[in-house]
Amino acid sequence: MVDTISDLNRIWSRILENVKETINDPRIYDAFISDSKLKSYKNNKMTVAVNSAIAVSLLSNRLKDTFVAEIRRVTANDSATVEFFEADKITVKEERVEETKPRYFSSSIINPGETFDNFVIGESNKPAYQAALYIAGNPGRMYNPLFIYSNPGLGKTHLLNAIGNYIKEIGDKKVLYVTSDDFMSEFINIIRGEDSAEKLKTFIASHDILLVDDVQLIAGREQTEIFFFQVFTKMYNAGKQIVITSDKHPQQLKGFEERLVSRFQSGLTIEIGAPEIDTCVRILETKIKSSPLNLESFDPEVLRFVAEKFNKNVRMIDEALHKIVFYATSVNPTDRVTMDVALEALQTLLDVRESKSKLSEQKIINAVADYYNKTPSQITGRSRPGDIVLPRHICMYLIKDMLDLPYTKIGMTFSGKDHSTVMAAVKKVEKELKTNTLLQTAVNDIKKSLKS
Repeated sequence: MVDTISDLNRIWSRILENVKETINDPRIYDAFISDSKLKSYKNNKMTVAVNSAIAVSLLSNRLKDTFVAEIRRVTANDSATVEFFEADKITVKEERVEETKPRYFSSSIINPGETFDNFVIGESNKPAYQAALYIAGNPGRMYNPLFIYSNPGLGKTHLLNAIGNYIKEIGDKKVLYVTSDDFMSEFINIIRGEDSAEKLKTFIASHDILLVDDVQLIAGREQTEIFFFQVFTKMYNAGKQIVITSDKHPQQLKGFEERLVSRFQSGLTIEIGAPEIDTCVRILETKIKSSPLNLESFDPEVLRFVAEKFNKNVRMIDEALHKIVFYATSVNPTDRVTMDVALEALQTLLDVRESKSKLSEQKIINAVADYYNKTPSQITGRSRPGDIVLPRHICMYLIKDMLDLPYTKIGMTFSGKDHSTVMAAVKKVEKELKTNTLLQTAVNDIKKSLKS
């Protein structure tokens, strides 16, 4: 899964940095953790050598969950685990890995934890997933280049790594994954050093597949662009597969020469949209299964809340889940993750607007109550007299429209109503507003009062 000892050391250093920050106990870290060594990473298990039997006991019994969480975060492998051994008593057969540092792009590593198998598919990313899978199985035959674009955190890098892992598993093609930062750094090093750009170009073109992440970062760097165009042309003419990701459609990229934009569009261009709420819930369910907690430990409304709040960025979903798991297993251990537990765990992720949302929601409720000559408690209560339903629905609509809070969170304000009830109310008001002039007037008047 990892090619060189350098890879192992680099991964373990990142994990140790995160663990040191998480445990926040220099004495424990220095005595038992700082000199630990990652010996192998195979079949989703890291084998780690530590300095004593006491260290084995401490790390296995008290800190294993912390290590597993950080290992999964760094490797993006939700199935990864760890086993600790005393350094001079390791009896397992260690995987022999030859120390061969690549001449170029030594820090560009295909992440073994990002595969097609653990990519959660929804309507927003299905076309990109299918194209990437086809490319992995048939590189250079069609869709060259494959250009995938989206906002940050929606799965572009995962798909690039999935292509790389798929091809490496087959083993008959050479694949190079590079970030645009690494590409620029390598080119600058070439210019300043003794090597020639031609040697770097030959090295890149010796691969069968080139995966380039975040190509938009090259924009405006004239010499780097020229070199990238030459590499692209050399590989394309040789029938080599190129896959590129960006945060924008090729036509929206600024600072690129027209000839390079034209090359980007000469194959297949696909967008990944923001994931659907149900897709986000499935992502959470998949990740929870590999966490120290069971899926059954989570109240369904918690998953819905996280999915609604962070659905614009899958990385934020990961971060939110990590915070909840850490809080529920280490800070305030509990067997049940309720909304109260989740909100407490996520308080640092929730923006200032939401931290004041009770006040903002109350202002909207008060304004609607005044407009319809009702009390706020009538609107938020459980009773359903006919003259309360419309003001209540308008309240839900305005809170969603003006505060953009998750349906689950809004439901909590209205006596714990289910998210589907809130969603139906909001959709009903949205539909009525298209044709009902009286409702349009009421909503506009209430909005004016709130802004005054």
